[in-house]
Amino acid sequence: MDVKIEESWKNKLSEEFEKEYFLSLTKFVREEYRTHQVFPPGKMIFNAFDLCPFDKTRVVIIGQDPYHNVGQAHGLCFSVTEGTEFPPSLVNIFKELNRDLGIAIPRSGNLERWARQGVLLLNAILTVRAHEALSHQNRGWEKFTDAAINALNRDSEGIVFMLWGNYALRKGASIDTSRHLVLKTVHPSPLSASRGFFGCSHFSICNDWLRSKGMAPVAW
Repeated sequence: MDVKIEESWKNKLSEEFEKEYFLSLTKFVREEYRTHQVFPPGKMIFNAFDLCPFDKTRVVIIGQDPYHNVGQAHGLCFSVTEGTEFPPSLVNIFKELNRDLGIAIPRSGNLERWARQGVLLLNAILTVRAHEALSHQNRGWEKFTDAAINALNRDSEGIVFMLWGNYALRKGASIDTSRHLVLKTVHPSPLSASRGFFGCSHFSICNDWLRSKGMAPVAW
């Protein structure tokens, strides 16, 4: 089937689009958008891939599912649309960035600026019904995003994977640590951030790694 997704990712994931689970997922998602309020907007479902082509990916941050309140989600994990109040986890991400690299808390929670530098901001589940967290889990998205992570693990070298929280840790369990840098800590949510996210220094460690591989650091 024809899926509107960035060309290099389309080439890597083309086999997935023909599998039974993905055909079933597509049918489910279309019906959900027809009958319910669903986020992100349909044209932004694959935004993480569209803004960060496969061959440009240097860093991967894994989230769970999109924000489920109006006007927040736009296809990038932890990111919100321009002018939207920062959710608590994003507040804590910016706090750690400030502590780690001295970067001032930005005015915008839109992380497209990261994605365009090769940071794949990938939710495990790419759609959600309004005000119903995890309402689209176990429908097939997890298999699809596993395939994306597996492709990066297999066909790329020297990627930094940031795994925050148990869900992301399980999602990234098979990453080859002899070829990639895997950074692990608790989730940045207020429930757990003080147990290791604050002080993890993932952003500076990531940039040091990129420099060691001859790549430009991310302008966080």
